[in-house]
Amino acid sequence: MPLYFAFAALFAVGAPVWLLAATAADVVGRGRGWPRTRALGFFGIYLACEVVGIVLATGIWLVTLGGLIGGSSRYREVNAALQRWWSGALFRGGVRLFSMKVQVEGLELARQGPFLLFVRHASTADTVLAAALVANPNRILLRYVLKRELLWDPCLDIVGRRLPNAFVDRTGSRTRAEVEAVAQLAEDLDANAGVLIYPEGTRFTEAKLARGLEALRDRNHDRLVSIASTFRNVLPPRLGGPLALLDAAPGVDLILLEHTGFEAAGSFTQFWSGGLIGKSLRVRVRRFSASAVPPTGRDEWLFERWAEMDAWIDAAKPSAR
Repeated sequence: MPLYFAFAALFAVGAPVWLLAATAADVVGRGRGWPRTRALGFFGIYLACEVVGIVLATGIWLVTLGGLIGGSSRYREVNAALQRWWSGALFRGGVRLFSMKVQVEGLELARQGPFLLFVRHASTADTVLAAALVANPNRILLRYVLKRELLWDPCLDIVGRRLPNAFVDRTGSRTRAEVEAVAQLAEDLDANAGVLIYPEGTRFTEAKLARGLEALRDRNHDRLVSIASTFRNVLPPRLGGPLALLDAAPGVDLILLEHTGFEAAGSFTQFWSGGLIGKSLRVRVRRFSASAVPPTGRDEWLFERWAEMDAWIDAAKPSAR
């Protein structure tokens, strides 16, 4: 937290200098659409959201004495409201700042829980996508499965730990304890709740796709290799967490949130160079009833859905039209 407050103070005090330097870099580098200036502006929005979020989260804790006053249910509600504001502000700020267009189909399918929400992961930018489009408008409390590194973000650390989420280690094979922690998120889901996971576990690159295919071959998953060999835009789903959720939530529908447009910000270099400016963000939501998910062969079934997602991304990309 001190580091974030220090960054925010330095940014605020030196804003004229930073913006002048970014503008000069855009002029000299002939950056179309002022990419560095916009990127710097987004950092300002992010730092502002962090500072306000930390202050409000602290205020919530002081007023409620950590949930003792008003009860745990009320404590969860006000923290969920803070999460909605934080994620919504980041998403709206980014879309407007980078002049992005958002097209969504099937969003009405995610208006009510309970559901398991499996989301494609293409960029750090898509971490607030489900919150902005699904959770916030419908007041659904999503229980997130997130990588442990995100705990370096103060707001995610503070508020994320007050809400039912699981922060997992993605560096190696998931431990049994972590898989159990993920599965526990599916307990007692109601009409205002859902569980979100990124089955791919990391952002797409061709090198990661090759490693994923090799890992499947090493485990003799020939059928899964056959399906994943057709992938061009997505990674093979990591099965530990997703299958644990399906097993832990019988009778709960599965929603896939597919999107394309954030690939241009898959790395910091792309983001800094203006990869998101003027992009069209296309989103598709598909909902599968619990009865449509087979009791056996769920690994192949999920890979087949991912193959459909991959084909849709190919067709939805601007270059394909």
